[in-house]
Amino acid sequence: MEVLYGLHPVEEAIRAGGRQLDHVSVARERRDERLERLIELCRTAGVRVSLESRDQLTRLARTDAHQGVLAVVRERKFLGIEDLLAPKAEGQSRFFLALDGVEDPHNLGALLRTADGAGVDGVILPERRSAPVTATVAKTSAGASEHVRIARVTNLVRALEQMKQKHVWVLGLDERGTPDYTEYDFKGDCVLVLGREGAGLHDLVKKTCDHLLRIPMAGQVSSLNVSVAGAVVMFEAMRQRRQTAAPPAARKPSKERKGLGS
Repeated sequence: MEVLYGLHPVEEAIRAGGRQLDHVSVARERRDERLERLIELCRTAGVRVSLESRDQLTRLARTDAHQGVLAVVRERKFLGIEDLLAPKAEGQSRFFLALDGVEDPHNLGALLRTADGAGVDGVILPERRSAPVTATVAKTSAGASEHVRIARVTNLVRALEQMKQKHVWVLGLDERGTPDYTEYDFKGDCVLVLGREGAGLHDLVKKTCDHLLRIPMAGQVSSLNVSVAGAVVMFEAMRQRRQTAAPPAARKPSKERKGLGS
């Protein structure tokens, strides 16, 4: 069993229905409209609600940031890469996010929140050198982590190679890459790969990428925080993919596209 805390994470766990909730505990000291709506949602979903002191919730959550709400839930079951690669409806392309060593739970939570908002079809996380999807991640993501499809893989490079074999373009984000992210056509099947805080992509992951994109910077700092950089590119991809007008003529890439198992 795991603990989730905070109004949004607990509410979204109930709405998502992906995990069984044992019970929800709320602080005796808190009484307001938002909490009453959550209690009503629990009753509708058949989830038991108990009253606890705020101090007891702090001990269980190991933080005082629980907002007077805590849920005990079943451990999350992650998907495999094959689950993410299941074909969509005909004519619909897929857009994925892969994280290469993001270890800060706040960055991971922010990225999962953005992935949900940008309509990402799935997120790939390595089992090692990655922040686990904890209650802190759920709280930072405002509960979006309960809705995002997440696959845990033992070897990220091997997973990316599997995606290439399914005709998914692998796009790394690197400050020395080319072209700029706005010049790339995201309308086809592709996966955006983001690297470690401060160090970027591992060399082998970088070599696996079909293209390395960059975010142009006008100031003195050479790069953005990984969660901000990911948000910039994910929403550019969503903007392109949501265009309902007739697609423009295909861009000619600056150099021949290679990869996809070649």
